[in-house]
Amino acid sequence: MKINIADPQSGAQKMFEIDDEKKLQYLYDMRLAQEVTGVHLGDEFKGYIFRVMGGQDKQGFAMKQGVLTADRVRLLMSKNTQGCRGYGMRKGERKRKSVRGCIISHHISVLHLLVVKNGEQPIDGLTNRQIPRRLGPKRASNIRKLFNLTKEDDVPKYVIRREIPVKDDAQRGAKLGSKARRFSDLLPRSGLHRKRRRIALKKASVAASRKAMAEYEKMIAKRNLEARQSRKTSLSKRRSAKAAAEK
Repeated sequence: MKINIADPQSGAQKMFEIDDEKKLQYLYDMRLAQEVTGVHLGDEFKGYIFRVMGGQDKQGFAMKQGVLTADRVRLLMSKNTQGCRGYGMRKGERKRKSVRGCIISHHISVLHLLVVKNGEQPIDGLTNRQIPRRLGPKRASNIRKLFNLTKEDDVPKYVIRREIPVKDDAQRGAKLGSKARRFSDLLPRSGLHRKRRRIALKKASVAASRKAMAEYEKMIAKRNLEARQSRKTSLSKRRSAKAAAEK
């Protein structure tokens, strides 16, 4: 079984292959999101604690959380759920897809683990190297949390940017470009105007529907009143005609 271990602190991940059945017996019958003690997987993982994040079987079918079985099952899935991308599917349509259960068994070929707690010795190629983040956080609150900023600091100055290399066929003296993620809560003025316009349109739509509903209820009440009055008039005419006939 291949085990892919990811370290969120360093941003690195490394693949290990374990063939010892005694070590794999410890993983069997575990579920997704459970924590694994690293010493059972080898001496180099002593002191480490991992969390099971996912896995694939030998045919490439991914494990799905909530499916309490070690076998492969076929489920009815809607669009954009785990295991069903939904290309070409219409709204409300569901398809039957094959997924692997959330219990680890000998059918799993690749298991994904996440480092929760570091151990005594660093793992070569995993915890002893740092990979720079390609994309930084998007929200201003998360950027302040990452760089320990205050509300008086200028958040856009601390956004993580990535450099774009110059192409071979670029003009001489061309400068390196850079890209950065747009803020979701520090929108430009045009974005704020669009946001306010969407909210105003929504409020106007609600107000228009309420006004139309009030006019409809008023019209129904008027028609009911006219119907009662016409019925009353017709009844009085019939009574008077009956009385005149009796005389």
